[in-house]
Amino acid sequence: MGSLFAELARQASTNARREVETYTREIPEFGFLDEDSWARAETLEHSMWFRRRTIELAPENSELSGDDLGYIASMGELRAGAGMSLDARQRVLRVHTALMLREINEATEAQRGGGVDELMRMMTWFAPQGERGIASYRQGFVRVLRRRMPYTEQVALLTRSLLNGDPISAELSAAVDMELPDRYAVTVFRIPDRPTIDRFLESEIGALVKSHRAPVMWGPEGGDGSGELITLLPLFSDPEAAQSAPPYAVPDLSPDLSPDHLPDLVQDFAEALGHPCAVGMSVAPLPELADALDRARRISRAAPLRRASVRTRPHTLADVFVELAVADVSLVDDWLRSLARHLEAGPDLLTTLDAYYRHDMHRGATATSLNVHTRTLDYRLRRVRELTGIDPGSTRGVRTLSAVITRRLSGAWR
Repeated sequence: MGSLFAELARQASTNARREVETYTREIPEFGFLDEDSWARAETLEHSMWFRRRTIELAPENSELSGDDLGYIASMGELRAGAGMSLDARQRVLRVHTALMLREINEATEAQRGGGVDELMRMMTWFAPQGERGIASYRQGFVRVLRRRMPYTEQVALLTRSLLNGDPISAELSAAVDMELPDRYAVTVFRIPDRPTIDRFLESEIGALVKSHRAPVMWGPEGGDGSGELITLLPLFSDPEAAQSAPPYAVPDLSPDLSPDHLPDLVQDFAEALGHPCAVGMSVAPLPELADALDRARRISRAAPLRRASVRTRPHTLADVFVELAVADVSLVDDWLRSLARHLEAGPDLLTTLDAYYRHDMHRGATATSLNVHTRTLDYRLRRVRELTGIDPGSTRGVRTLSAVITRRLSGAWR
């Protein structure tokens, strides 16, 4: 054994104690170690084992054995069985890795510049074996979750891990029998009156999750009683579609490029919720899902609320970019709101304009959807022009009045 490894062996006990103390100080879920002497001794034994095996295997670049990996997996099972959260598990792995690297650096400095060959040997061993060890720890952790957690809770954990970029998502996806795609359409269903999450609703959502292979979780409840359902709708690579897409296309700004099946999936979830909701969607690859969630959430707040009985479609940035900008400019928002008040004086003018723009200003389709004659529709559109001074069919009318309708239907002007 060379001098670097000898130094690590001399400091192993001290370093193991430091690791346990760091856990109790920096990770709240390990606070119990100050009260439970047995658990503290067990955690210290684990820390010592890691260091002993590192010193034994690294000099000859020997791999962790199957028994070693099984022991590491049992640690993951133990932590999951004790109720450790995914966030705490990730912090444990970060702390352990950071401390091991620190110990190697301290041992190297103690050699006063010597032991370069040994340091290179250690680092050559540390990276791949550390990765194998972490993978085993995750597998053990997930095994317990799979045994103890209901399916919908496992799926919620998968959703959270994907949004947080947690590598454990690979093991969680296998546990719930879901393949991870190249991209997801992160979709937020905003529900002003959050439904009671009873057994029936959980069963409905669970059935959709299994049939669509889509991770789902409930978002935080708003202070006003509102809620949100977050779904990750999978988008697998389609080489033919990729080749036919126009160059420089940006998914969130090109809703027509979204796969045809997405509106059907969104409608299925909206019907299961059974409450009026506004749907925001943003497409992103796996590493960028957190940013996509932020965009989808903001889009859902600007999107119009629709009843579950009405065909629900996901809104993208291209649909509500005007309303998103207006929401941050009170002067403009107040002006649009004043136009909405003028329209309230007419018979069903807001409803008429909503249908008019949803049907791309096609008079026949609009009249049919409203169950009125086209002459009645024409009268209402003239009334809009009289009350606001804006022709609904003009460029200015589309720009202005469509924003009025969307802001009104979003519930922003309560």
